[in-house]
Amino acid sequence: MKFTVQSTILQKALSKISGVVPTKSTLPILEHILFMLSKNKLRLLATDLEIAMFAELEVNGTEDGSIAVPARRLMDTIKALPDVTLVFSVDENSKKIKIITESGEYNSIGESPEEYPTVPEFKSEKEISLPPQILSGMIHKTLFSVSTDELRPAMTGLLLQIRDQELCAVATDGHRLVRVIYTNINDAHEQKDIIIPAKALQLVAKAIDPEMNTLSVSTTHVKFTFGNFTLISRLIDESYPNYETVIPLDNDKKLIVSREALLSSVRRVSLYSNAATHQIRFSLKENELKVTAEDADFGGEAKERIPCMYTHQELEIGFNWKYIEDVLTHIDTESVEFHFSTPVRAAIITPAEQKTNESILMLVMPMRLNA
Repeated sequence: MKFTVQSTILQKALSKISGVVPTKSTLPILEHILFMLSKNKLRLLATDLEIAMFAELEVNGTEDGSIAVPARRLMDTIKALPDVTLVFSVDENSKKIKIITESGEYNSIGESPEEYPTVPEFKSEKEISLPPQILSGMIHKTLFSVSTDELRPAMTGLLLQIRDQELCAVATDGHRLVRVIYTNINDAHEQKDIIIPAKALQLVAKAIDPEMNTLSVSTTHVKFTFGNFTLISRLIDESYPNYETVIPLDNDKKLIVSREALLSSVRRVSLYSNAATHQIRFSLKENELKVTAEDADFGGEAKERIPCMYTHQELEIGFNWKYIEDVLTHIDTESVEFHFSTPVRAAIITPAEQKTNESILMLVMPMRLNA
């Protein structure tokens, strides 16, 4: 096996697929990336048995072949190189890998490609084309709310509901919930609910194509295709909680406030919140929001007043400031709306103005206020 390529081209491909490689595995072969060369086309594969990611790039090939390359050492080497032409060659008998540049030579030992796991053939039921702004927006606005609790595996992924010309993405960890609905998705027809692992979507976010991306679903897997990259992930085979039952329908107290002003205030005031509870308090009266925090253990206290639009009865409600910060960080409009009911009912947060063909709803559970 032998080919020539620019180091930056190889580095770009490796940086996108290397996230699949497990840092420590009971199967050492998974800590490798499979190189497959056919003429001038180099195909790279990384897998952790749940997720597989392929990259294809054009090289100047002189000798076809395959080799499993130690991922970490290869990545660190290529990343440390300037933009240079490199010659990558493999001795098929000894599995010795040699990388030669104008000023250096780097040697390591690979593994037989026969040892590398095979990726099951993907049989797609339907392919949906997604513009980059929809795919990246869906991931960015939901993934922060995915649970990390392995005891509730369904909630460690993103629920994607495919409806007639509509995609609905939902993430929740039990304390907060995000629902983003996209309409006018022309290729979405058959009704289907799938749960995509968070790790797969994190990798997708790094490889989105600026032109067009496709999403395909089979009975057990999902496939994303973006330019010269393909990601196939096993779906989470669990039942997602009925999230609609926790979205309150009677939150009739509406607050409209500057997103940036509230976000900045929450970050400052939270410095004085209790390190264990992270609690802040919203005190609402006509056209005024007061944000306060108190740390009785160390005698810390902070309060700020923010102008707003609010015309309902006075209300005091407590939140974990980190959840409020997360929500405000992942909304990109100038103003946001909060919809409240009582101090013990979930608050709904939405952009003050929804974008065309996009509807965002975020929900945060309140904290019981300290006396």
